[in-house]
Amino acid sequence: MGKTPQVLDRWGRPVKRSALTEEVAAPTVGGVRSPIAGYPADGLTPLRLASILREADQGDPVQYLELAETIEERDPHYLGVLGTRRRSVSQIDVTVEAASDSAQDQKIAQMVRDWLKRDELTEEIFDILDTIGKGYSFTEIIWETSEGQWQPARLEWRDPRWFRFARHDLATPLMLDENGQEVPLSPFKFVFAQIRAKSGIALRSGLARVATWGWMFKAYTQRDWAIFTQTYGQPVRLGKYGAGASDRDKDTLFRAVANIAGDCAAIIPDSMSIDFVEAKSIGSSTDHYEKRSDWLDKQISKAVLGQTSTTDAVTGGLGSGQEHREVQEDIERADARALAAILNRDLIRPWVDLEHGPKKAYPRLVIARPEKEDLTAFSNALAPLITAGLRVRQSEVRDKFGLSDPDEKDEILVPRTVQPSDGNGNGAESAVKYPLKGRRAAARGIAALQAEIASAARSAPHDEIAPIIDRMAREADPEMEAMLAQVEVMLQAAGSLEEFREMLLAGFPDLDASGFANVLGDAMAAAHAGGRATVEEDGDG
Repeated sequence: MGKTPQVLDRWGRPVKRSALTEEVAAPTVGGVRSPIAGYPADGLTPLRLASILREADQGDPVQYLELAETIEERDPHYLGVLGTRRRSVSQIDVTVEAASDSAQDQKIAQMVRDWLKRDELTEEIFDILDTIGKGYSFTEIIWETSEGQWQPARLEWRDPRWFRFARHDLATPLMLDENGQEVPLSPFKFVFAQIRAKSGIALRSGLARVATWGWMFKAYTQRDWAIFTQTYGQPVRLGKYGAGASDRDKDTLFRAVANIAGDCAAIIPDSMSIDFVEAKSIGSSTDHYEKRSDWLDKQISKAVLGQTSTTDAVTGGLGSGQEHREVQEDIERADARALAAILNRDLIRPWVDLEHGPKKAYPRLVIARPEKEDLTAFSNALAPLITAGLRVRQSEVRDKFGLSDPDEKDEILVPRTVQPSDGNGNGAESAVKYPLKGRRAAARGIAALQAEIASAARSAPHDEIAPIIDRMAREADPEMEAMLAQVEVMLQAAGSLEEFREMLLAGFPDLDASGFANVLGDAMAAAHAGGRATVEEDGDG
């Protein structure tokens, strides 16, 4: 008995099946994997932001990840464009390509297809795509073995703050255990996703590295905008008191103007005045604040979606049409292909290894929108080619139209064709329900008739006729097959009786039946000569 091949993970480590049935990265209250996060964005300054990013570069990403989480919560524009990019991929249909046409590989591929029908898959893919913002994500695979099978029960997103990278390369992922120690990831337990916005280590490849700067500068602008609006957006209450007013009267007057609304209130003697001087270039306008905020939003749109038209479209703007949408579709395709490669590596291959053992080839997930194709033009172009004799696989045509292969018991849709009258007025306008089946039956009948004639001839007293009939059947068969084949092709390609008639009228003038007529003429002459010889021989006898 051969030795069972050892199952290894992507890093060449042996897989312990007994350890796969437990959750190893679940959150713990009060432990190192706490779900409670900090808020480093509060009071953020350029110096503080630079310090947070340097800490991440050196292998301590906690504050960077918390900051990336915070700006998603506080910046509606960044949340919107990032969510658009993630959802555009998570809603694409996932298909499966079998490793080969063998029955075993087809069975494995169908196993994966059945699992992909889960309603939770869209949300799980959305969570995996958290890698787009932060640069990487970790998703734990919860395996189901209740009936002795291996199957992913669900995919659980895990907070990236609970993971680290090996200090020697800042690329090998590690997990924090219960004691806070950095340990290697358990084999076949995690989907480790990296979709980089730029080349480099994972800690410096996320879009959040760019978004944090844009968010901070926009926060400064919005703060100044709020102060400006508060100062110039509401009137100043000014109370005036006479020369003989007491301190008590002044206090009463100030409380009166201060309690009307807001903080912009003051009191002055009736004989004094206050002038408010404003910059002539700004006045009470807020355009410069709005323009700066919009400009920063556009930079975020470019970083996340590659363009601004779908989020900040300007009517009549140059290049704000289909070209920008195509840029977004390019990014979507790149994300989809990267995600499919990650799932094939970290989910599909481990699953097949656990359930069926290591294979030379594995089924592949394909995440891609179907390419739009003009099927009407395809049909119109294909029909004349088939009529001209082009051989086309039915499976390829069915795949184009998304049609399945019919079973023997399925009712088949076929074109209506005219059949000969039976002499009683029937059949001239009726339909042949199964023309293909009828043609096959006719072919079998011709073959049976030929066999019967040959058998009768061989059993005759004078078997000189048998070679003549055999030769007739042998030489006439290719000519008859050629004629029937061309008619059959026309019948299959025709979309109506009128079209079939036109094909027959156009095709039969070019159809050479002389070969078949010559064979029949030779056969009849030979048969006639043989018959006369037989009669004369009998007369002599």
